[in-house]
Amino acid sequence: MRPAAEGTVADTAVSPLLRQVARTRRFTLGAPARPTVAPDGARVLFLRSRAGDDPAGCLWTLDPATGTERLLADPAGLLGDAADEVPPEERIRRERARQQSAGITDYATDAAARTAAFALSGQLWVVDTGSGAVRRLPARQPVVDPRPSPDGRYVAYVCGGALRVIGADGGGDRAVAAPGPAEGPDVFFGLPEHVASESMNRHRAYWWAPDGERLLTTRVDNRGVALWYLADPADPARPPRTIRYPRVGTANADVTLWIADLAGNRTEVRWDRAGFEYLPAAGWDGHGPFAVVLSRDQRSLQVLAVDPADGSTGLLAERHDERWVELLVPGVPARTGTGRLVDYLDRNETRHLTFDGTPVTPDGLQLHEVLAVDGETVFFTAAAEPTERHVWRYRPGQGVRRLTERPGVHSGAFGGGTFVRVTRTPELPGSHTSVHRLTADGSPEPDGPAPVEIRSHAQRPLLHLRVESAVVGRRELRTHLFLPSWHRAGDAPLPVLVDPYGGPAMQKVLAEQASHAFVSQWFAEQGFAVLVADGAGTPGRGPRWEKEIFGDLLGPTLDDQVTALHATAERHPELDLGRVGIRGWSFGGILAAAAVLRRPDVFHAAVSGAPLTDQRLYDACWKERFLGLPDRYPEHYESSSLLADAPKLSRPLLLVHGLADDNVFVTGTLRLSAALLAAGKPHEVLPLSGMTHAAPADDTFARLLGHQLDFLRRHLTGRPATTTPASTPLAYFN
Repeated sequence: MRPAAEGTVADTAVSPLLRQVARTRRFTLGAPARPTVAPDGARVLFLRSRAGDDPAGCLWTLDPATGTERLLADPAGLLGDAADEVPPEERIRRERARQQSAGITDYATDAAARTAAFALSGQLWVVDTGSGAVRRLPARQPVVDPRPSPDGRYVAYVCGGALRVIGADGGGDRAVAAPGPAEGPDVFFGLPEHVASESMNRHRAYWWAPDGERLLTTRVDNRGVALWYLADPADPARPPRTIRYPRVGTANADVTLWIADLAGNRTEVRWDRAGFEYLPAAGWDGHGPFAVVLSRDQRSLQVLAVDPADGSTGLLAERHDERWVELLVPGVPARTGTGRLVDYLDRNETRHLTFDGTPVTPDGLQLHEVLAVDGETVFFTAAAEPTERHVWRYRPGQGVRRLTERPGVHSGAFGGGTFVRVTRTPELPGSHTSVHRLTADGSPEPDGPAPVEIRSHAQRPLLHLRVESAVVGRRELRTHLFLPSWHRAGDAPLPVLVDPYGGPAMQKVLAEQASHAFVSQWFAEQGFAVLVADGAGTPGRGPRWEKEIFGDLLGPTLDDQVTALHATAERHPELDLGRVGIRGWSFGGILAAAAVLRRPDVFHAAVSGAPLTDQRLYDACWKERFLGLPDRYPEHYESSSLLADAPKLSRPLLLVHGLADDNVFVTGTLRLSAALLAAGKPHEVLPLSGMTHAAPADDTFARLLGHQLDFLRRHLTGRPATTTPASTPLAYFN
């Protein structure tokens, strides 16, 4: 620890830690990602860049028997001196999938994992995973989302709105599903519509048949969706970008499903599209095609079997919920080797794994994801403790068995008796990836070979965490409290910074050292006690907990933040409740603004980043899930929006927004600012030219948080914004 000399200027604008967070893409660069295990278990494919600050992902293979790694594809070697030109469709795909790296960001394999395909600079590349031979196929450009057929004879990809297929030998490139000549760019095949990838966790839009002779593909018709225009005020000569955006209460894209053969013949899949207009999931396994369809009010869902001969459908399962049917359970539905349906069921405050509709997991064990189905064995993640995730195995007749023991957040990939385990723990930053052998029933081999480590080149954070995990209050809220490394008992009380997300899309309080924890610790080192709490609506606590926010996104979430603050202060008298700030981004941004507008008795300053201040300004699928249809529940939208609260502002408020944000549009921030100005309420606005909803990957990130720190110091400590006295040294660790 090196204390700053009295009166020195804090290096907040270019903080080493914040610069490291940005340039390492939140410590993800250099770490193994996207593991794929060959069905015979003989090789593991994965992505990893060469260093912790190198954004270019490479494709690697590992031999589990020897631990030998081999580089299969390196963007630098494939492109040479040419720049990596990312097509607009690929840029949008990465934004929706929250991918922050460059180079090879994704790949797909045939069924045997002998051939891998990927897009790089809009070109189509394939690699033989055995020999390591890499070839560029003469496909039309730009190539998006290439996927080999299960038998490896072909590669499908999307280009110019058409789903195309090319032979693995480079011949026979043709469109198998393409929009008509008069339909224009708003009609396309093989790519997800906006709400599929942004609000339903579906990032794919076509699926091969197991025999490689046909494909199941979506057709998206956006022509009935409203046009929005995203301009760049910093460059008035540039025309605005046009976006089809299905805002709350307006028309969605018309999404249909088709079966296409390699000659371009198509058969439409038929279901009650008037009653079920959303398509959360689809696929094609050994039992045929299937689709999951959802009603507009999201209270009724059906799982359908599709007849590939004529496109007719039959009901496999259905679910109903008086609030909404949960969609974000990755990996379901799926079918076992004998055709049993693997799905989930919300019952008795628990999200259960089910076989043919029957729960097979006990009450209290919350299902999070189905990782793999191997014959009749299912591998999944679940936990009884909300802050943890563990890998489990279920096999009929044997029940469930936990495969991971150490407290933390675990996941992985499976194939051929091989388990690639990805582990994050509270003790160490980053992820730890290892390869294990399993017995025939999917259990760890008691006397098997030692696990093989997949090396990580991720950088270690420059800052150590001083964090206390706790369960507080009657509702047993999970919290993390970050204190300055230099703070000791008897020191002066600390101003408090509440640092939540708080919404239904993400937990921040997990048994791991996540990148956002180091940002919270950085604020703590500047002289704050930083509190992070997960409350109503956040994942991990079961369906009843998640659905407490129906009709009121802000009331229960804000109440839980206040409860967590007061309960923590009872245990930690060093927290000064007379100086409480709050900061947040996206849902956390609107929660921060709501805090000073609705609870100025508790919160004394707020930094609100990318807030959705009017709930009607977001996409229909996401907001109608939590607030209902706007013509039926207009009061839900009023109570969960902030424009009417503008005259109540009595505390300092900083609004921050990226002008290129196409997820939460800047119009919400501008409307709140206008309402505050009309009410005579001073506030601050920081517009970020060219920035999207994602955090920037350069020094802008450090300077942005430095600006937030200056604002909070100015209004909570009364000290000059740029001065760090000797009592608040910065603590960095190399």
